[in-house]
Order: sequence, then C-alpha cells, then structure tokens
Amino acid sequence: MSEPATGPVFRPLGPEDPATVAGYRLAARLGAGGMGKVYLSHTPGGRPVAIKVIRPEFAEDPEFRRRFRQEVHSAQRVQGLYTAPVIDSDTDGPTPWLATAYVPGPTLAAAVAENGALPPRTVLMLVAGIAEALQVIHGAGIVHRDLKPSNVLLASDGPRVIDFGIARAADTTSLTASGVSVGTPSFMSPEQAAGRDVGTATDVFALGLIAAFAALGTSVYGDGPSHAVLYRIVHEEPELTGLSEELRPLVTRCLAKDPAQRASLTDILGLCRSAADQTQLRRPEDWLPQSVAAGLAQRPAVPGPVAERAAGTHPVTAPDHPVAPPAYQPTVAAHPPAPAAPPTQPAYRPTPGPGPVTGPATAAPAGPYGGPYGGPYGYPQPHPQPQPHPQLHQQPTGASAGRRAGIIVASVFGALLLLAGCGAIVNMLGDGGKGDTARGSGGSAATPGPSRSGGTQQPRTDPKPAAYKGFQFPAGYHLEFGDDPLQPRDSNYDDLYFSCGSSSRDCALGAYGSKLVVLDGSEQGSLATCRAATRYTGRVDVASLSKGSELCVRTKAGNIALVVYGGASAPSDPSQYITVDVTVWRGAVRED
Repeated sequence: MSEPATGPVFRPLGPEDPATVAGYRLAARLGAGGMGKVYLSHTPGGRPVAIKVIRPEFAEDPEFRRRFRQEVHSAQRVQGLYTAPVIDSDTDGPTPWLATAYVPGPTLAAAVAENGALPPRTVLMLVAGIAEALQVIHGAGIVHRDLKPSNVLLASDGPRVIDFGIARAADTTSLTASGVSVGTPSFMSPEQAAGRDVGTATDVFALGLIAAFAALGTSVYGDGPSHAVLYRIVHEEPELTGLSEELRPLVTRCLAKDPAQRASLTDILGLCRSAADQTQLRRPEDWLPQSVAAGLAQRPAVPGPVAERAAGTHPVTAPDHPVAPPAYQPTVAAHPPAPAAPPTQPAYRPTPGPGPVTGPATAAPAGPYGGPYGGPYGYPQPHPQPQPHPQLHQQPTGASAGRRAGIIVASVFGALLLLAGCGAIVNMLGDGGKGDTARGSGGSAATPGPSRSGGTQQPRTDPKPAAYKGFQFPAGYHLEFGDDPLQPRDSNYDDLYFSCGSSSRDCALGAYGSKLVVLDGSEQGSLATCRAATRYTGRVDVASLSKGSELCVRTKAGNIALVVYGGASAPSDPSQYITVDVTVWRGAVRED
C-alpha cells in the first residue's frame, strides 16, 4: 500500500475513486497494493496525510475486521522516529480505513529501481533506522510480517517503516485460502514460507533481505514463480556475491534459517556501528547518495488541500452513521416544505471516545482528524451545526400556529405526567425508601452508608478468587481474565500480553487498556492491595522481574488479577514462555 516503483507520485483521482473519506477530502491517489488503495489528503490544519482504504473483499470478512481493529489499536501506540504514525482510523464503518503521516520520499523499491544499488554507508544508516523502528514496533507487541522495500520510505532525515501490523489482520481471513496472498515471497522468512508460526525474528530475516537488496539491487533468492522463490528461501542459501565485507556479517546473521540463531535488534545496531567504525551512528543530512537526494529535491510539490468539488464529479462517501429522522413531523398545509440549505462543511464521522457516552452517538461527532478524544493529541473538534428540518422550522401562521401551540402544551403536560409516573414506579419497585441494594459481588464488604439515591447502601461481599497455579504464558499471546479456565489467546490485545523481541532479553509484559502495577517488596499481593495501588504503567520488562515478583492488573471489564512471576523457559526450549501464578477476582472493581 505505497507508491508505485515507477510513474508519477501524485495521480489524479479516477471515476472509481471517492472524493472524500469520512470528512477527509482526497487530493490525489498515491498508489495501491494487495489490501487497498492509498490517497493523499490533509488535516484541517493543512498537514498532508496518507489515507489507506481497505479493499471491499477484506471489509466483508468478519475475522479480518476483528484483527484489523486490534492491529490498528496497537499501531496507534507506535510513535517512533523512523515510523509513520497512525493518526486516525475507522475500523467499524462500511469501508475500513486508516490515516498515517505522509512521508515525502520514495520507497526503497522505487529508489533502487531508478538509481540502482545503494553504497554501503547508506545501507548501514538504512538498516540502523529500520532496526530502531522495529524496536518500537515490537515493543508495542506487533510483528510487521510484511517488511519489504515498498514498505520502507526514504526521507531526507532517514528511513520510515510503514504498514506495520496490518498484514496480520489479513493473514487468517478466508481470502488467504482463495488466492489472496499476504506478504511478498521474495522477502518472506523460512517460517512464513513453510506456514509455521512467525515472531519478531521474522522481521529480522526480512531486514537482512532488505539490506542485501539495497546493497546489490536485486533479491538474494532470485525471481520467478512464487513457489520456486519460497522453496529456495526454505532450502537454499542466499546469493551474496558482490556484497561488501562490512555488510556481509550483518546480512549473514539476519538470514539464519533458524529464528533462534538470528541477530537481535540490539546486535544489529551494534554491527552497524562496528561496520561504520563509530561508537555512535551519526545520520548527516547527506546520508542518501547524490542521485537519490537529487530525486528528492526534484519531486513534485505535495498538492494542497482541495475545495469541495462540484456535485457529480466524483462519488462522495456517505456519513458512516446517518442521523435518524425526527420522531414527530407536524403537517403544515399552508406552504410546501422549503428545500434544506446545502451543508457548508463535510459530514463528520462520529467517533466515540473512551469516556462514558452522555448522549446519542451523533451528539458529539469527532472531526476528520478525530482520535480517541476528538483528535490524536486531545484537541477538541468542532461540532457541525444541525441542519433545520424543512417542516419543523417553518414559521407557523393562522390556524396552524394555534394547532401547534395546543400540541406543544399537551406534549409538555403529558411528559410531566409520564415522569411523575416513572418516579412512583421506581419507588414502588425499590426497597421501600431504604436506598440502593447491594450491587452484586463486585464490591468489598462495607458498613451501610448513604447511597446515590439518598438511602442506605447495603454491605457488599468481595468476589471469590479464581486461582491458576503454574500457568505457562507463551510469547506472542495475551490473557483475558474473564476466561475460565484461563487460556492464552492468539493476538496482541488485552487484558495482559507477553511479547518478546529477537532474544529473551527483549521480553515484556504489557497492556493497552488495563492498568499494571508492580508491587514492591513491602507490599503483600491481595485484592485490597491491588485496589489501592495506583503506580500505573503499560509495560514491564521481564528482565526486571525476579522469581516471586508480583504484578496487579486492573482491566477495563472490572476484573482484578494478581500475577506472580515464576521464571522463564530455558534457552534450549523450543517454546518461549514464562510461568506465572494468576489469581483473578472477577467483577472486583467497585462502582462507588
């Protein structure tokens, strides 16, 4: 999903292209790929963004949508210097899409196709930048799975890795079994080619292939039919003839057939520094060769934001959540209804935030740059003015005005009677004026006290704990503490995930929506302690834990878990996992 290797950078929209996507006005088409099309647009402040619109075939697959939602949620946490961050998305609308920062530079594939192989110094800077990007991506629990030259952009200040995590969403859909391939054969790892499980070491193999491609100008496993390329990746050694001596150790370490034998990202950065004969890599502005830098300088200027097109030039996407018509429409016989005024701004897409919803879904829509709080950095978005209904907002005259006044008075009086009746029913069905009853087992035992309704709140008991001793938690999986029995789930989502980089030194426990607290030696793990602790974090390095270390996890669903670390698997073990004792109190978060 990036620009083509050849041809214009900014292509005009065609008849099949939409004019807008959820309020973003499209200025040009950037490219297309196996999962959809990419368009250029702008934020309300004028910053260019790349809008990636998912293909209809994927959008219709429920499993794709589920994984796409998870992967986009994870990708929004990635904010590295060498990544193009995800700043907006819609994973639930009729056509899923996401917006990333636009990077003004060619893909590595386009640069090599136009200028040939890159010099070793540039390749070292390229590999170091991609390795730093992968550290951030893997730290968020994501495996790229489709790292290739067309997913690496060359900017004047370094490379940018794009499309991280998206391939995973399509990897298990029904489409992959019917001819839609995920990943590029020439840049797949042996485990991908053989259909085995993939991990962070898969991206390391792809990084080695990218380094060799950039230095040699061709794939080290050759071209041809996909099945032939994949066979060579699994069973044959790469063709590294012509690779410079400073790059050969780096590429060889990355292209080990066994994932456990591949270099870690930390090792890769060290190898880059050694090859460059520097204790610290310095990225000057002239890190690219003159031919590529000249191409950057000669690239066409980014088209500016476009004004609203005239009707009929291109199809315009409808709002994702159309507003329902009013329930009551009085008839006005004196005059025909006046036409509604045309909207003065694009329809905005409602984006529910993480907080409690205080009104209808259409009451507080987010703008086209809408993140979880109205914008990705917390800025509020303007609310569109409601369009007047042509009949409800006519000025009544004569008998029509009298009828309307009578209707309004009757409606208000009826509403007051209804509210009074509801209050009486609530009192009759309540506890006789004694206040709220116990809210189930979700709270702790307490003495009676005033409730929200002014009565006395009854004592509540703590939920019974569910214990899981010696639980083996594999890398690349997550736990949902509502499950009973507890089982590892195959994705990188809540309530608690365990992920590893290329070596056991890079392992971490983390959460996206849950709150984690590492207890110190003076605290005894218990429900009361986990309720009171507020030293929240989202990630804990396993290397910082010792046997017996305790973590509290408080989930969005209201569950509390105490996780006691018991140790990690041996390096010789074919599976990478940690052993933990887990105690779960389901529904333990009190609603005071």
